[in-house]
Amino acid sequence: MKKTLLILAVAATALMTSCVNNKEMIYLQGADSIYANTLAIDKNFQLLIQSDDELAISITSRDKQLIEQFNNSILVGSGNSASGSSQAMTQSGVCYFWVNQDGTIEFPIVGKVKAAGLTVEQLSENIRQQLAKDVNDVQVSAKIMSFKITVLGDVKNPGTQSYTGQRLTLLEVLGRAGDLNASAIRTNVLVIREDGGKRTSYKVDLTKPESVFNSPAYYMQQNDLVYVESNKSVKVKGSTSYTYLTVTGTLVSMVASIVSLIIALTR
Repeated sequence: MKKTLLILAVAATALMTSCVNNKEMIYLQGADSIYANTLAIDKNFQLLIQSDDELAISITSRDKQLIEQFNNSILVGSGNSASGSSQAMTQSGVCYFWVNQDGTIEFPIVGKVKAAGLTVEQLSENIRQQLAKDVNDVQVSAKIMSFKITVLGDVKNPGTQSYTGQRLTLLEVLGRAGDLNASAIRTNVLVIREDGGKRTSYKVDLTKPESVFNSPAYYMQQNDLVYVESNKSVKVKGSTSYTYLTVTGTLVSMVASIVSLIIALTR
């Protein structure tokens, strides 16, 4: 009798453990297959400038008079302040802008310039062409200073974070949020994006390479919201806040109850 009960307990424990470590916990299943290896990579992806973005635009030229107009207008560049050498100050200037709600910036000398909907390279070239009417050797370089992504739901470190650079993927965002918890649903990650005054949602199955890499949400954009859903959970009665028992915790409790019952029956 004791031996039979012990075997049943071991079998129940193994069964419950296998339920926790199921196939849905594995990312990018089959990524080593021929199909997964041939998924297209968008090497030309670039962020498009949006309203409320902060831009840094640098101007380089041998024309001292041109550069001085930038030094006297918004922010001085090349060394960020008067701590830079006088020669550098006369050769380059940096201006910082917030993109207006109408998608434009007020650029010194040029005036109102459309920025929203353009890449930083396109904006740089547009401004350079305007300045080149008066100065032959002018060079313009623009960049987006940072953009925000919010990650909510069943991840280790939810919240809003700012990122630098022009290329950030969904997997990188989840990694910076500490990865998904064991109780998270990996087959239904939601990305909500504002684009052209409209909100669009995308669902991504992290277990399928084609769902991840082919999704329009694979490359993150400014102000994206990522939500990770949790497995079914049970609210604890009498709690003033939402306290949940995850599936893993429930299984552990069940195993403990079975072991306790066996000990009681075999005494």
